[in-house]
Amino acid sequence: MQVILASPRGFCAGVDRAIEIVELALGRFGPPVYVRHEIVHNRHVVESLRAQGAVFVDDPAEAPEGALLVFSAHGVSPAVREAAERRGLRALDATCPLVTKVHVEAQRFAREEREIILVGHASHVEVEGTMGHAPESMHLVESVEDVAALELEDPARVACLTQTTLSVDDTADIMTALRERFPEIALPRKDDICYATQNRQNAVKDLARRAEVVLVVGAPTSSNSNRLVELAAKCGARGHLVETADDIEPAWLEGVACVGLTAGASAPEVLVEQVIDRLRALAPDEFVLDPIPRVDEGVVFQLPAELRHARP
Repeated sequence: MQVILASPRGFCAGVDRAIEIVELALGRFGPPVYVRHEIVHNRHVVESLRAQGAVFVDDPAEAPEGALLVFSAHGVSPAVREAAERRGLRALDATCPLVTKVHVEAQRFAREEREIILVGHASHVEVEGTMGHAPESMHLVESVEDVAALELEDPARVACLTQTTLSVDDTADIMTALRERFPEIALPRKDDICYATQNRQNAVKDLARRAEVVLVVGAPTSSNSNRLVELAAKCGARGHLVETADDIEPAWLEGVACVGLTAGASAPEVLVEQVIDRLRALAPDEFVLDPIPRVDEGVVFQLPAELRHARP
């Protein structure tokens, strides 16, 4: 059985930065460090940080007054920031800079008195944070059907933003529908879409052309990981999401000559290595690992000023 290892895969620059912020905060200020929501959508990462002294909360009110609170990579609404300030919490912002850019655009469009259409998934924590930056002006759409049902006060003054963990492919049909319905709409620039999500989807397309089965290492709550599974299926492969190596069903591999393996942007490489070990154990005589050369995506995000000199 040939196993093709995708590149790029796994952690993106925003996830690397968010995890490092929590680890450096623990080292510099000592535990406990409170984190609003899971820092990234991966149980392995969350449990590792919890073991080091991170405490994950859904509401700033759950953190003691004066405590250190880290905002997760997904970003938060102004209401959450204000709640933290009222409680006297010291805040560190681990919001992905690509998400922050969308927040800034939302505020700009709101100042221009435009109605804003946000393309994203309802109840996703990033979407909740973004909508909180212009709650009176924003409409969420998830599908072409949602676009058809929109009722706007002034269709000539409308703008569009997207959840960063979507991709150009994810949103193509919706963007076409928006342009047809609202010809004067201000659409997002391409670089508002997360580079890592798009790159990982392109890599899955390559995998699906060669592999019968594509395994995606990622959490069930990870939007970008779920999109990778869906894309593999659209490209003709059988896609499966695995949170850990133990999730692999031997029946998936029966009669399969080639397996593609990748990981979502919040999945650590150690989980990929464990999946490789599991696949090797399931087919010890036929196992051949074929790694695609690693791609340097060339993106690094700066740490918050409070932690720039905290690296050991």
